[in-house]
This record gives sequence, C-alpha cells and structure tokens, in this order.
Amino acid sequence: MSLLKPIAALAVAAALLPNAVLAQKKYDPGASDTEIKIGMTAPLSGPASAYGVACPVTQGFFAMINDQGGINGRKLKLLCEDDGFSPPKAVEQTRKLVESDEVLMIYNTLGTSVNTAILRYLTAKKVPHVLANTAASKFNEPKEYPGTTTSLPSYVAEARIFADYIQKNLPNAKVGILYQNDDYGRDYLSGLKAGLGANAAKLLVAEQSYELSDPTVDSQVLALKSKNVDVVVLGALAKHATQAIRKIGELGWKPQLFLSWSSSSIPTVLNVAGADFATGLLTTQVIKDAGDPRWAGDKVTADYKAFMAKYYAAGDPNNISNSFAYATSYILVDVLKRAGDNLTRENIIRQAQNIDIEPPMYLPGVRFRVTPADHDPIKRFQMVRFDGKKWVPVGTPVGG
Repeated sequence: MSLLKPIAALAVAAALLPNAVLAQKKYDPGASDTEIKIGMTAPLSGPASAYGVACPVTQGFFAMINDQGGINGRKLKLLCEDDGFSPPKAVEQTRKLVESDEVLMIYNTLGTSVNTAILRYLTAKKVPHVLANTAASKFNEPKEYPGTTTSLPSYVAEARIFADYIQKNLPNAKVGILYQNDDYGRDYLSGLKAGLGANAAKLLVAEQSYELSDPTVDSQVLALKSKNVDVVVLGALAKHATQAIRKIGELGWKPQLFLSWSSSSIPTVLNVAGADFATGLLTTQVIKDAGDPRWAGDKVTADYKAFMAKYYAAGDPNNISNSFAYATSYILVDVLKRAGDNLTRENIIRQAQNIDIEPPMYLPGVRFRVTPADHDPIKRFQMVRFDGKKWVPVGTPVGG
C-alpha cells in the first residue's frame, strides 16, 4: 500500500496538469486557442473613401501573419465594416462588431468624427479602442479614456511646426488657413494659433472653414485670396486638399502652401491636383515615401513593396495611407505578441498603453511610444518640400 499512494498521487497530478496549463490562458469574447477576432470600420464608400485602403491593407497584413503561423499559434481574423465616414453608421457597425460578432477589440477605425461617435460606447463596454486612425488631441485623455489609443502624428503638433517655420522664415507673412469644420480641422487652427503665440493676431489674417459635405472649396479659396494672404495652411483631407491646391494653381496665385501630412500622398492628392501647382508645398513626414529614390536600396522598403505585391496587388505602394496601415498593423502585432495567452480586453488595453518601438517604414530615429500617462505616440517630425516629383527634406527632424 505504501507504493500505491505515491503512484496514485502522481496519477492525480498528471490528470490535473492539462487543467493547470489551460488555466493560464485567459480569454474574452473574440479570442480562443485558435483565433483572434478584431473589428474595424472604414470609409469604403462616401466622402473619405480614399482612406478606406486601411481595410484591405490590414486584411493583407493579417494574411501574411497567418501564413507565418499566426500570433502565438492563433490566426488573426479581421471583420471590416463600411461606415461611409458617417458617425451614426459607425456606431451601428461598431455595436454589431462588439455585440453580434463578438470581436476582442476595435482597431484602427478611421476619422476623428467617427472615433468620437464610438468613444463613449467602447469606453463604457471596456472594449479596447486601439490605434485609432486619427491624431486629434481630444483622444489623448488616458484617465478618462484608458482604452483608447491613436496611431497617427498629431495635427496640433504639425500645425505648431508650421507656425514655427513661418515665424523663422516668413516673419512678415500674411497667413490664411483653410480647415475642415470638425475636430480634425480645428486642431490645425488651434495648433497654428498656439504656435504663432503672441504674433497670431498680427500674422493670421484669414480663417476659412468648410464642411466635409461641401462639393468644392472654391469660394473659400477665393475668400483667402481676397485677403492678400501669402501663406496658406491646408488643414484638409484628401478631396478638399486636392481641390484647394488645384484652384490656387488655376488662379495663378502663388502663396506658400503648408499641407496636412494626412493629405500628402503624391499619387492620390498632389498628382491629381497637378504636380506643377503643388511644387514648393511644405508638409511633415514621419514615414518613408516608398516611391522616393532615397529608399531605393532600403530593405525595409523593399519588404513593404513585396508585401504589397503579394497581399494587396491592387494597392499603390506609394500611397502614404497604405504605408501607415502596414506600419500600424505591425504595432498591433507587437501588442498581441506581448499579450501572450492573456487575451482579455483588460490586458489588451494594458499592452496598448505600453508601446515603445520603431515600426517598419518609419523614418530612422522616429519611434512610436505610448505610456499610461501619454497616448500621443509620435514626437519627432521631418519637414519636407515637394519638388514636383518627390519630397525633399528641409532641415533636421524637429519636435512638435
């Protein structure tokens, strides 16, 4: 009998071992031993459909990761719904993703107004709202919205950089701004005023806003011209930025243009507006332009182009929106890898609040950092000038 007791004890321990291992794994809706379900809404239609590429790029990226074995043995599944860049529709689709499809998190939803619409719902549900595709300052509220992080360079910071450049290089300029009449555009207005500081009243002589639904911005451009401004800041998304650049060029008017980085795609904005009209325009970069000869021998850029050719052949690798979607997907994978087998929403939020990496396609020395106290991820920018074909660096990287 003395021998049977140890044998029985070992048998009991062996029987319990699988349960002990299993107990180490923690799941919330959307996660299992085999799969991680992630939700996204994107403007696959509507006035901002040019940015809807985030969906197919992410789907392609997930396919690449799955081909490599997935994340900690689990395959990634993206459920992407069209929100038409409409806040009410975004709420409807987000609720569907969370309550019907039971995704683990909402990832990379595009647009300031859309993310605003779903913010309180996701916060109340304690669903991770990670790497939102916006850079509006209102989302950097870690105490109020701990589950919300963003993925893009700050609009306010960029506008402050523009203001600093203007004061150093164009101190007598008459400045005008065209901005979208929402949180996105108003960040450019507030950042520009803050950057100009005490000189704002003297230098900023014209402010023109437009609505996202406006068919054109011709009247606003004419209003700016009537104020004899010689510097125009465009806090505008792709469609209206393209219209403004083209209209300014057609008028034969030659102010110094500053353009939001979010509308700085050469193939989809500048070439459409007219490369001649856009020549000399200034913006900032934090990510490599895949079409720039500077990166012709760069392995990271070559890997990105190979990814696009295999997993999203219909997409243009030179479109900055595709580059950002690729880099941001890499950041998400970093979060999921660190989450390990604790795939609860609470742990995803914890990991998303603690990021410090240099994602692929980011400019050398530009890092993506998020802490529990600061959800503004990017602190360094490179100012660049369009020479008619490519972006040319202006000075050294600066802080925003």
